[in-house]
Amino acid sequence: MIKKSTLEKIISEDLAEIWSILSPEEKRIVADNFVAHTFRKNQIVYAEHDTPRYLWCLIKGKVKLFKDGIGGRQQILRLYRPIQYFGYRAYFAEEPYVSSAAAFEASTIGTIPMDVVKSLINNNNKLAWFFIHELSRNLGGSDTRIVNLTQKHIRGRLAEALTVLIDNYGFEEDGETLKIYMAREDIANLSNMTTSNAIRTLSSFVQEHIITVDGRRIKIIDEHALRNISKFG
Repeated sequence: MIKKSTLEKIISEDLAEIWSILSPEEKRIVADNFVAHTFRKNQIVYAEHDTPRYLWCLIKGKVKLFKDGIGGRQQILRLYRPIQYFGYRAYFAEEPYVSSAAAFEASTIGTIPMDVVKSLINNNNKLAWFFIHELSRNLGGSDTRIVNLTQKHIRGRLAEALTVLIDNYGFEEDGETLKIYMAREDIANLSNMTTSNAIRTLSSFVQEHIITVDGRRIKIIDEHALRNISKFG
């Protein structure tokens, strides 16, 4: 159980974007309805076809949004990092979730009931514009990703996946090792390719001295070359 003082600190810091546009009374409402949850690695946060009830905010850890496809093959749609909000689009669309979310590693995630969020939006235009902006930005990113996943060659798709990991999670203290450890299958699912193709392409990047691989640890040796491959596909 998280202490009230700690919870208030989490809310004010980790909901900073929303917190800054709320009135004192609205802040009290958020604080009264905010709950922090812990999830184990690979634990489902919500599943496809579930009814959306919460605004989720990733406080600590990593979360993936994914969809199961034909033959049980999984496609990773998006990766979340602290501090990002998710799980609210389906509520606004008045439909069940069309994808699932799971913790990529042990994570802490905060929730606010969407009926509370809706009530706040009805009385705060700035909050409404915040969600319009977030949804619009996510839609633009999804459109770009669809084109890239369908038109880029395998090398370009894998290079893009690695640059997404760089941009989302950054590096360890050495400035080269990705700050996320992914199985080959997960990398394949992020790149829209088979695991065998992902393994072969990673090996080719190693031979070209663009990356080094040690188990699930990937070190980026030549980020410029990697981004060029991603850009030109």
